[in-house]
Amino acid sequence: MIKIAMVEDDVQLAELLTEYLKQFNIEVTNFEEPFLALSSLNIYKYDLLILDLTLPGMDGLDVCKEVVSKHKIPIIISSARSDITDKVTALQLGADDYLPKPYDPRELEVRIKTILRRYNQNNEDVKENKKGIFKLDSDKREITKKGQYIKLTAAEYEVLSLLIKREGFIVTREEIFDNSDLLNHDYESSGSLAVIINRIRQKIEDNPKEPKHLQTIRGMGYKFLQ
Repeated sequence: MIKIAMVEDDVQLAELLTEYLKQFNIEVTNFEEPFLALSSLNIYKYDLLILDLTLPGMDGLDVCKEVVSKHKIPIIISSARSDITDKVTALQLGADDYLPKPYDPRELEVRIKTILRRYNQNNEDVKENKKGIFKLDSDKREITKKGQYIKLTAAEYEVLSLLIKREGFIVTREEIFDNSDLLNHDYESSGSLAVIINRIRQKIEDNPKEPKHLQTIRGMGYKFLQ
């Protein structure tokens, strides 16, 4: 599930967006007060921040500046302020997108997923260069273990590459389907995803019956560890 932090003091708009995005497996936690949002960002991990500019107690541009200085998280500015200076300043501070109000919630949903795809792609180099047993080369669509090429089917590669990119975090089955061009929810009902996971374990684990790298987190999904 995609976890979003939103700073929006318009309660009705926040509720509308929260309900709309829920159907796309996007969980929104809204904060009417920017200081509460900043505190939460220090404690919890969110995939993206949606930030209004006109806020009580603290200007949204100042919030943006503080978030960029302390956290590595993509930011969408959602604001009714039409001054081009605000847009330019927000982007210069490090915001990833600026969505002027009013807008269709469908556009927000598309922008969220577009930015997260780009953000994850930009972070692949970090994962690929990280010291570890497994290396992911997205350009070649190859995964190696201790320098040895792992022969994978297209579906196996998609699943394993996603898990490597999210190393250390639980990835739900829904996230795997949402981020795959090959898998759809028919795999979920047929149990084929479990078959793919087992095939991957046969190829990467020293003992597939006691997996150390590709772990099942019961009731939640899967976690990959080096």
